[in-house]
Amino acid sequence: MAQAKNGDTVKVHYTVKFDDGTVFETTIDHDPIEFTIGESRRIPGFEQAVVGMSPGDWKTTKIAADEAHGPHREEMVLEVHRNEFPAHLEPQVGQRIQVSQPNGDKFIVTVTHASESSVTLDANHPVAGKDLTFDIQLIEIV
Repeated sequence: MAQAKNGDTVKVHYTVKFDDGTVFETTIDHDPIEFTIGESRRIPGFEQAVVGMSPGDWKTTKIAADEAHGPHREEMVLEVHRNEFPAHLEPQVGQRIQVSQPNGDKFIVTVTHASESSVTLDANHPVAGKDLTFDIQLIEIV
């Protein structure tokens, strides 16, 4: 039976969990994701875990934070004055907001604290700094 290798386009289902077993994300009730191994469109540890799998195989693999979304970087957390937000926007803890840099680049931040005078924004990936456990099922090598 064929085994997935670098350069193959594959379809997989996955569930990602934290060390305490809490599920962060899953595709089980949705369409599988499709990607080409080696194109770096997924975290490196995830792509490499699929290498060697055959359609129908299941695998559980733990991926350290450094091989997943990297460490949580404090320099990516910023406290801003409340008046820097548009008047119609009422920031809520956990809310994800798209912001623009002066050069026009856009990125997503998460509100981690909001008071009457300030709002703390975190530009780290929501699971940065966390080790992740993936349950992966290879559905198809396209």
